[in-house]
Amino acid sequence: MPDAVGDTPAAEVLRARRGGELSGLDRLLLHSPAVAQGWSALLGALRNGTALTADLTELVVLRIAVLNGAEFEWVAHEPAARRAGVTDAQLAALRTPDAAGAPVFSPVQAVVLRFTDASSRQVDVPDAVFSAVRAHLDDRQVVELVTTVAGYAMVSRFLVALRVPVPAGEVAG
Repeated sequence: MPDAVGDTPAAEVLRARRGGELSGLDRLLLHSPAVAQGWSALLGALRNGTALTADLTELVVLRIAVLNGAEFEWVAHEPAARRAGVTDAQLAALRTPDAAGAPVFSPVQAVVLRFTDASSRQVDVPDAVFSAVRAHLDDRQVVELVTTVAGYAMVSRFLVALRVPVPAGEVAG
């Protein structure tokens, strides 16, 4: 699919969030200016406005990238995950079938990963998993976790469906 024209008001909204540059993802979103602006608002809030710690957010994003085969999402978010303190061992564990069971994750990280897997794989999160999340996160963080999982599932599905290539230095979300 060809890139959309990047000189619209919607493009300026995306550029402002990205620090002046449009990503390949943005250039595709601009085929629908209203969707592009809504996307930017939602993903901007998930990236910069939640009470979730940065490591939890990035673990969710990377796990969804693995589950949905969205390599663009992984490449775009791995540097942010590293800045948030995610280790090489944790990054490797995220690519395994039972990532949450790996001993490299803290209790809250493991619970968040179990939630991410359940929500991504079967949508309906088992009561035991939800209760475990509630033991670690407050009401706001639970809402933000659910929205982060759903939001980045949307991102991965968009990237995979449109076969967005993974260019160097690209930023998703």
